[in-house]
Amino acid sequence: MKGYITRKGDRWYVVIYEGLDPATGKERRRWHPAGTDRTAAETLQRQLAADEHHRRGTGRSRLTLAGHVERTWLPRKARQLRPVTLDGYMRQLRLYILPALGHIALRSLRVEHIDALYEQLLTSGRADGTGGLSNKSVLEVHVLLRQILDDAVGRGLLTTNPARQAIPPRHRRDQHQRRMAWTANELRSFLTATVQHVHHRTFWLAAHTGMRRSELAGLRWRDIDLGNRRLSITRTIVAVNGHATVSNGKTHNAARTLDLDPGTVHLLHAWRDDHADQYGDHDPERALIARPGGQPVNPQTLSQCFERAIARTTLPKISLHGLRHTHATSSDGENAKVVQERLGHHSHSFTADTYQHVMPGMDAAAASRFDGLVFGDDDDGEDETDDTA
Repeated sequence: MKGYITRKGDRWYVVIYEGLDPATGKERRRWHPAGTDRTAAETLQRQLAADEHHRRGTGRSRLTLAGHVERTWLPRKARQLRPVTLDGYMRQLRLYILPALGHIALRSLRVEHIDALYEQLLTSGRADGTGGLSNKSVLEVHVLLRQILDDAVGRGLLTTNPARQAIPPRHRRDQHQRRMAWTANELRSFLTATVQHVHHRTFWLAAHTGMRRSELAGLRWRDIDLGNRRLSITRTIVAVNGHATVSNGKTHNAARTLDLDPGTVHLLHAWRDDHADQYGDHDPERALIARPGGQPVNPQTLSQCFERAIARTTLPKISLHGLRHTHATSSDGENAKVVQERLGHHSHSFTADTYQHVMPGMDAAAASRFDGLVFGDDDDGEDETDDTA
């Protein structure tokens, strides 16, 4: 509690700060009369401080994790985060964190509670009751819970963050990588098997460009330049609370232009002709991947259609995002910077860290270039060895 004692005329007052006035932005102060004796004013100041300490202590001791999340953390994050990110956080809170830990008082939350949550999620955490979550998913829960409790520490509601002593599972990238993408032969088999599928062209475009599903859903005909064999990614559509919502790109490099191969250009020509026949015109603002009325499709619908299409084959199961990984991992010998620009990653180092271990051509190309620099023939065929060097 901030405050001071002051005197006006022959009377003493205890003045207490009560925060900022939201209307004016100025500090608010409450004056407590204490009579004509300074000693009485000092006694009143101590009493007010004790009352405030007790009030805050009682309130903090009763504050649960759910109370902190709902009253403080979520409202602040709602002002800072993109809707799709906030929606993802809320889903993790609703499904995993709050059912298990929400009722526990913040000051009673222990590392044992958090370790038990991770163990439960790994063994039986799936919402459909079919088993446990992956290591990666539980690690994401850990990162979110640690962030929430760091906020509580910063506000003085906790002295330490128990999530920082908890032991989350490790994300083993090598195991995850084996099921995140297809080989070129597997992709060819899938595209052949789904040639009559309503979203065959969508699957083809995803695999041949590496676009995210939100970018696919956001494509309009005005973004397609068939003459120059290019398309521009200028907006995305994300699913927030189950509804399709226009959003900014995932990174500052998300807005980009992609060159197209001849097969994809041919596919887009046929796609445009079909739209003209279906709608009776060619509206450049119309979405490529549209619902029957012409509105953009929900990206979650694309994922569901893709999963059902795979289920009718014998191919390894991957997600729709796996077509993006397939595009990247099929780029043998490509420079990580080129792949980064096509995928719209925030940095080429992220691209290299994510894909280099499954892009052997990148390392082989680097080795060959070094060998050529050291031992390659000179343009004039002369030996330039300098014995005096």
